[in-house]
Amino acid sequence: MKKFLLCCFSVFSFLVFGQTLSSQLSETTLKLGEPAEFKINISHLTGLEVQAAPKNEMLPFHFEILSDSVQNTPNLYTRVIKFQIFEEGKFKIPPIQIKVGDSILNTIPYEVEVINTAKKEDTINDIMNNKIVDLGFKEYWELYKLYFLGGLLLIGIIALIWMYIKWGRAKKSPPLLRSHQALQELEALKNKKYIENNDFRNFYVQLIDITRNFLSQQYGFPAKELLTEDLLDYMKGQNKIAEANEKILAEVFSRGDLVKFAKIIPSHSLMENDFDNIKEFVKRSYKDIEFENIRKHV
Repeated sequence: MKKFLLCCFSVFSFLVFGQTLSSQLSETTLKLGEPAEFKINISHLTGLEVQAAPKNEMLPFHFEILSDSVQNTPNLYTRVIKFQIFEEGKFKIPPIQIKVGDSILNTIPYEVEVINTAKKEDTINDIMNNKIVDLGFKEYWELYKLYFLGGLLLIGIIALIWMYIKWGRAKKSPPLLRSHQALQELEALKNKKYIENNDFRNFYVQLIDITRNFLSQQYGFPAKELLTEDLLDYMKGQNKIAEANEKILAEVFSRGDLVKFAKIIPSHSLMENDFDNIKEFVKRSYKDIEFENIRKHV
């Protein structure tokens, strides 16, 4: 008798206190994009915690979730998911596992069929007639301002490139800049005090090297490759340097060759005179070139 009463009490407790899971699908056949509803209820919770899939992640990925709402009280858990499907075919909602306290509950599976009710011969009409809207300057500006600004930017870039090609390269090494560079090299040579120390050989070697390099850069002469006699003949043929300057260069270059081969020993005054003459030639050269350029364009 005691065993019978115990069994009856257990069954009664399960019926009264056990959790009950139910699920419901509003429609099993849907049109493309038609809204539907999937609902889950769990009753008799008696305060137990319910753990389920996160919001908007309970149904498979073909289901476009419109809303996912949960109501949870100590005795009732309700979850309502509204969805749409935009593909034709059959789609399954598998058994969904939900944990209640230490127990695992599962919903029953469902299958949803999605059909396309539109026919090829159906005519699609606009909801409203097309309306002609008059656009003013402000509306056109909002529509096309990015194209306009982009065009201005492109024109500016092209203009900068053209200006660089036309003037930038020419200004990179103008005659005046090359003259200043050569004058700095001459000052550096003077600071070495070769004249004061009677180091005439190094003095003339470096003086002529500076002059040859200057002739190459300023006038475009092959001064570094030609021997002294050939270079002097070449300068005369080019007719770019005044005769007085040609004479100075011829004297300095010839004297430099004699010094290098130890055929003469120049005096301090002669060395200083050669240095000053080369320096004056460098100073005047850019003016001569600018005058020649002006004369060519007149």
